[in-house]
Amino acid sequence: MDGTSMTDDRIVGVGVVLTAPDGRILLGERIKDGEDPSWCLPGGAVEAGEGFEAAAVRELGEETGIRDAGPPRTVAVVLDHPGGAVRVTAAVAMALGATEPVVTEPRVFRSWRWFAPGALPSPLFPATAHLLAAPGGPPAARYPVADGA
Repeated sequence: MDGTSMTDDRIVGVGVVLTAPDGRILLGERIKDGEDPSWCLPGGAVEAGEGFEAAAVRELGEETGIRDAGPPRTVAVVLDHPGGAVRVTAAVAMALGATEPVVTEPRVFRSWRWFAPGALPSPLFPATAHLLAAPGGPPAARYPVADGA
């Protein structure tokens, strides 16, 4: 999830919190050139005309090959300001279907692995740390999304 933007100072993205039946979360070992290695949720930029859930479904398929995950649900929105930019990232929860993840972007991800929520690896990619509210993560405003009518 690199948070690529349509402009240099406004970034709108999604991170997919994909969970296995046992509650573990999928993270990718991110090895993108020019960045320090880190662990990252599947995700990326919201494209023109997309909502958070549609972007999450698309990004999950592009990055992991998973196209049969459970229905997407936005569970939180995070606002931060990396390097003076304004970044809004939504956490979209989905449940694993029958397809296991594969590396489809080897220049960005070395592997996909499952982690218990209380045993996350480090370092986490900054946007991932925000979305998972990881201790010691960078400062950000986190807004849980309420279920409702």
